Amino acid sequence: MNEKVSTSSHLENDDSQTIDNGEVGLLDAPDGGRAAWTVVFGSFCGMFAIYGVNYSWGLFLRNYNESVYIGEMNQLSWIGSICISLYFIIGPVNEWVVRKLGYTKMLAIATVLCPLALMLASISHEIWHLYLTQGVMFGIGASFAWFPCIGAPQEWFSSRRGTAVGITMCGSGVGGLVISNICQAAILNLDYRWSLRIAGFICFFFLILATIFVRQSPAQLAKQLKQDQDNEGFLEMFKKQKVLLKNSQFNILLLVGFATTFGYLVPSFLLPSYAKFLNLNPWVGTNLSAIMSAINAVSKLANGFTSDRIGRINGLFICTFLAGVMSLAIWTNARTEATIWVFAVLYGFFGGGYLTLFPASLPQVAGYDNIAAANGLLYFTNTFGYLFGTPIASAIVNRSTPPNYVYAAVWGGLLMAVGGLFCLALRVMRAGWNPMVKV
Repeated sequence: MNEKVSTSSHLENDDSQTIDNGEVGLLDAPDGGRAAWTVVFGSFCGMFAIYGVNYSWGLFLRNYNESVYIGEMNQLSWIGSICISLYFIIGPVNEWVVRKLGYTKMLAIATVLCPLALMLASISHEIWHLYLTQGVMFGIGASFAWFPCIGAPQEWFSSRRGTAVGITMCGSGVGGLVISNICQAAILNLDYRWSLRIAGFICFFFLILATIFVRQSPAQLAKQLKQDQDNEGFLEMFKKQKVLLKNSQFNILLLVGFATTFGYLVPSFLLPSYAKFLNLNPWVGTNLSAIMSAINAVSKLANGFTSDRIGRINGLFICTFLAGVMSLAIWTNARTEATIWVFAVLYGFFGGGYLTLFPASLPQVAGYDNIAAANGLLYFTNTFGYLFGTPIASAIVNRSTPPNYVYAAVWGGLLMAVGGLFCLALRVMRAGWNPMVKV
């Protein structure tokens, strides 16, 4: 790989860069050791809990629509969208919340709210009850788990950051695989209410592990101590965010997140119902979400490891763009069980790479000292896409009779492909057009 050298030590509003080990924009950080890998394990457990439940939503959505709140797909689809969008609700004040509470207390809050939300959902009798429990309450609780679990691996690693974040994000895929199968078995053999309760107990156990093991890095703790000594408050936090928003490369990353989140979850949420629409074996619809989660888990490890060698922003462009291409080229033509499986595997692989490399690229663009503030801003912009993306796709599907899933596939695919082109623009801004530069 060629190297592109810059002399500054921080990436600020002049878009300056740093170099370490030949990579454009790699910043110094702790990079391994027992403490660091223990943090990764705890972060894996946190992602297992919150995303395992989220990736099981397609099963509950289908069950609600077919057996509980029959024919209310458009209303029901908002529950999952509200939930995932609220994963990032504390984003604008994330740095302040982290400083005041710390990762342990934040995760303790999540450990109470998330399982409680599922337990309350299990005794709900109206759709609006599910909005408040499985949607709002779980989503807010997950927000207090998401930011510690995604921020901690970024703080503890530099040259192996892609691998660390990949292992962390792998928890979401493994959680989706495990919890979706358990929930489906519970729905078939007990009922959906017991399925929610069992998911709540699993979530509780893994969030306890996350609370025990996820810790801030010594460098970040020292930084927060200095902030407390200087009595930094909301004003200073907003000034830092204002500086970040003057960084054109960070703004490109914001555009990537804004565009892709409108389309990313469309296949995960709609494929089970699409399989039923095609009159495929019920086993196919039941296991599509689980298989995509399994592929996601493998992808996050593989892409995280690979990105440490080819560059994380390079990998982000490849995975994001190809995830869009898979929707446009394969899902739009998928009419058989075989093509559905091919799409699920390929989209799961490249989509998993997108999920992993998006946060792994952030410290290179925003700077190591700005991780908390940058995470907050970056993922807050995701709120809108996750809130409205899938309901828009559901509305597109149900505009015609019979439902037309092709337009939903085009909707999701175009947004992912556009996000990939924004990633390419970011890569060119940082290192030019030479494809051999590790970025």
